[in-house]
Amino acid sequence: MHDDLLARAHAWLAEDPDEETRDELAKLIEAGDVTELAERFGGTLQFGTAGLRGELGAGPRRMNRAVVIRAAAGLAAYLKKNGQGGGLVVIGYDARHKSADFARDTAAVMTGAGLRAAVLPRPLPTPVLAFAIRHLGAVAGVEVTASHNPPRDNGYKVYLGDGSQIVPPADAEIAAEIDAIAALADVPRPETGGATLDDAVLGAYLSRTDAVLAPGSPRTARTVYTAMHGVGKDTLMAAFARAGFPEPVLVAEQAEPDPDFPTVAFPNPEEPGAMDLAFARARETDPDLIVANDPDADRCAVAVKGAGGDWRMLRGDEVGALLAAHLVRRGARGTFAESIVSSSLLGRIAEKAGLPYEETLTGFKWIARVEGLRYGYEEALGYCVDPDGVRDKDGITAALLITELASELKEQGRTLPDLLDDLAVEHGLHATDQLSVRVEDLSVIADAMRRLREQPPTELAGLAITRAEDLTQGTETLPPTDGLRYTLDGARVVVRPSGTEPKLKCYLEVVVPVAAHTGLPAAHAAATDRLTAIKRDLSAAAGI
Repeated sequence: MHDDLLARAHAWLAEDPDEETRDELAKLIEAGDVTELAERFGGTLQFGTAGLRGELGAGPRRMNRAVVIRAAAGLAAYLKKNGQGGGLVVIGYDARHKSADFARDTAAVMTGAGLRAAVLPRPLPTPVLAFAIRHLGAVAGVEVTASHNPPRDNGYKVYLGDGSQIVPPADAEIAAEIDAIAALADVPRPETGGATLDDAVLGAYLSRTDAVLAPGSPRTARTVYTAMHGVGKDTLMAAFARAGFPEPVLVAEQAEPDPDFPTVAFPNPEEPGAMDLAFARARETDPDLIVANDPDADRCAVAVKGAGGDWRMLRGDEVGALLAAHLVRRGARGTFAESIVSSSLLGRIAEKAGLPYEETLTGFKWIARVEGLRYGYEEALGYCVDPDGVRDKDGITAALLITELASELKEQGRTLPDLLDDLAVEHGLHATDQLSVRVEDLSVIADAMRRLREQPPTELAGLAITRAEDLTQGTETLPPTDGLRYTLDGARVVVRPSGTEPKLKCYLEVVVPVAAHTGLPAAHAAATDRLTAIKRDLSAAAGI
């Protein structure tokens, strides 16, 4: 075993095109670090519906140039097999370590395979890439990003020509093509070929952002904005300037791209502490709202001033409902869609407005495929408000739309929390929470799922479970997925392993009827108690 491991490491070393990872691997071999080598060579980074995502470093279970070249060659082979040889592949990238290298390698591989490649001019938001695919009539797109993962990670997200991310069976077919590549030397990578796009595509994207706003709407809300050390700032500032909003006040420490993300433990607005600098800036400048993007700017977070005068993050479900209510009031037509782990409030809003409504599996790869989509969101801060332009979540246009809504409310002397209160009285208070467990050992997640399947709970927080669904079987409206859904009287729970992080995620929702605004404090207290009790009972049932 030891000799076989060393032989594989030496073979990898011989074809690794990157000096940095070659040095790293040579040192591990020299040191005889069998544990680390076994970890890196005990399989390969699996290509799935999220593409690739993993820690940077040498070896087949890390993100590196050798892995990316194989992934690009597999994608090129898949496209050619599907009659799209000679088509255009657009490539975007964020500002993480190695992102530009991975983008260049992808362009070289596509060109070598006889496809045409075009790379975005610099690190730009993921939605610009999603837009460019449709705008330029590409057969596929690649975005090099690890979104809001830790600094040591990078990733590779694949879109097909409809501008939305891959879903089965395309992922497995591409993975099979990747596995079929024998040696990197067999993958042609010409030095020339592949175009770098100019700013015309970005200009076309920005001109579409205007269209998400109502002509002549108020544009008075003042914002504090953080790019979370990512690539969102320039595009968002340009979009806000075009729209005529007051210039956002920047969180200077987080404004420029920095792949080390020095001010945050995790560069995700949902993580504890990530918004602290934005809150501090808001206390100094007293804006109407805080807007944050994650590092590749496809997500949008919103914070508001609470009743006590301090700032609080809105949940993704709250922003999702606010945007839906705003679009309904503006007369939007078409289907409203969300993932099964998002709040059922969207269904109530759509039903009352007489609009079609659909639930999908988790991820915008599913939401974006809903027929006749007008608006889609999921609780993890992802919103699609211009599906004809960007068939994916877009943190720039979502930021524009929520700031327009805040401006309209401001003109009436009202706030975003005031509108949330109105929605609670109209449809019931829909309170959501998450029980999320990050693990070092993935078997913990498998054990918890097995335990829930073998000994399913019959009640949570004293509420009887009226329906328990194992989503691996699929349902009438959903394809199979690894998840469990429990329907309770006045509550709902979905449990699933994360597709992109080593986490078990449990999504909780309780609905408390509210007769009038005076009943809201009691309803909030009741909802909080019920969510806490569900969390406690679910933890016990899952053994986490």
